[in-house]
Amino acid sequence: MTHLHIRQYLTASRLQIVGVATLLAGAIIVIYLPALHGGFIWDDDAHVTRPELRSLHGLWRIWFDLGATQQYYPLLHSAFWFEHELWGDLTLGYHLLNILLHASAVCLLLLTLRRLKVPGAFLAAAIFALHPVYVESVAWITEQKNTLSAVFYLSAMLVYLRFDQERRTLRYVQAFSLFVLGLLTKTVVATLPGALLVIFWWQRGRLSPRRDVLPLIPWFLLGGVAGLLTALIERKLIGAQGAPFDLTLLQRCLLAGRVIWFYLGKLLWPGDLLFIYPLWDVDPTVWWQYLFPLGAVALLVMLWLIRRRWRGPLAGLLFFIGSLFPVLGFLNVYPFVYSFVADHFQYLASLGIIVVASAAIALVLERVPPPVHRAGQALCMIVLAVLAVLTWRQSRMYSDVHTLYEATLRSNPRCWMCHINLGLFLAATGQEQAAIEHYQEVIRLRPNSAVAAVAHNNTGIALAHAGRLGEAINHYEQALQILPDYGYAHYNMGSALLKAGLLAEARRHCEQALRITPNFAEAHYMLGYVLFQMGKLPEAKEQYAEALRINPNYGQARDNLSLLQGEHQDTEPEN
Repeated sequence: MTHLHIRQYLTASRLQIVGVATLLAGAIIVIYLPALHGGFIWDDDAHVTRPELRSLHGLWRIWFDLGATQQYYPLLHSAFWFEHELWGDLTLGYHLLNILLHASAVCLLLLTLRRLKVPGAFLAAAIFALHPVYVESVAWITEQKNTLSAVFYLSAMLVYLRFDQERRTLRYVQAFSLFVLGLLTKTVVATLPGALLVIFWWQRGRLSPRRDVLPLIPWFLLGGVAGLLTALIERKLIGAQGAPFDLTLLQRCLLAGRVIWFYLGKLLWPGDLLFIYPLWDVDPTVWWQYLFPLGAVALLVMLWLIRRRWRGPLAGLLFFIGSLFPVLGFLNVYPFVYSFVADHFQYLASLGIIVVASAAIALVLERVPPPVHRAGQALCMIVLAVLAVLTWRQSRMYSDVHTLYEATLRSNPRCWMCHINLGLFLAATGQEQAAIEHYQEVIRLRPNSAVAAVAHNNTGIALAHAGRLGEAINHYEQALQILPDYGYAHYNMGSALLKAGLLAEARRHCEQALRITPNFAEAHYMLGYVLFQMGKLPEAKEQYAEALRINPNYGQARDNLSLLQGEHQDTEPEN
């Protein structure tokens, strides 16, 4: 082939990639239109920057205060910080960005597969773009951690593959920098060096310690440190410990096998996708639960035996299982409180299966007669169209909180987390009695548990808003009987007692809330008002000042402090 022909071929190839990427990006926007105007759900308010972090000092805290954000993903929360500066609480901006990040990840996957010369690259990218199992990651604002980290993950992979060919130091530094950025967004990126080794084994049939392993040792070390830090934060700060996580090694092995088959099943047959799946009972005395890990081991052995003929299936499965390792059950992650599986957990891992399946389809179609080849291509287009329709339908679930939780409860009626969150939504929209019914269902499902304490606390809040203070106080007492160190219940009890005119008791509960949760700006504010009512003005000033120190944007605390400092002596502070 002449140089002119090579240039023409490369230009045509680039145009083909750009065309397919543009088409897929447009399709992604269309199928996620139902979710574009969806509001905040569940813990979106813990990821979209909270008021006390909406300052330069708050940005500093995102990086250097481990408890400032729900998880220590400082680059993710910095991105949310800047996004809030741009469009505040308007959800359209967050949804659009998440869709664009997913589209970027699809393009990066396509470029990576083309560099690796994997057959079926366009089909794999299309499945990644359109499959409904990714709706949770794309339509849920919180899961920007998935889409953003995937962009860094795939960018780092693409650049490292160039380094592997060129062996230039600059490429290595670029790839390592992208890897670090990915780790600071979500620590599942720590699985990338293992994935690269799997790719090199697939390419070459063996691994060279000097060429393949040695350059990735710093990656493994840094990823291990990031993983340990995340596991520590999950356990100590988020609460991934206690009875729900007391699983034996045998139970964890049974769980891991079932998790693997669950995700494979949802990829191959994406039916009845749920926001929260039922919590499994992992019981070593039930014989059929052993079939899951035994089946996984048997599949690995079978693929190992055929590796000399085709290494792809084993490489894809190793990529899949390795990327899923953080959520297989051997490590404690907080979502295990309510479910052992979630669609967003396989956002990256699923690429191993999708790529291998697409490559297999492409290789088969290359070897069949033209009429069969065309029929196969048509069948692929039909499957992609079905996936797009399913994704469009699934994304409609995320149009609002009520739709999402009602849809989940229809298939998972024992989901206490849905009852809690649907109750919060109903209470916020003035439907206190309907909210209370959901909270009572949680108490019925999980009596005398920490979750029941939360339900009692929330019931108290709803009753207090309805003016039923006596009943509210009774529920706060029940919450504190179950969970004596429940800071928010102490705070709400203090608020109810203040309204009832019991100042000494209100003060005691506010002070107890602050002993449990020192950086609780609202509790400092409430205590300040109680102290003011008791005539203790200097102490009240101190509490308002402390509330402002924690949250510099706390307008009521600033106003009341200025009143007590004599700027408006004829006005009484507000509660």
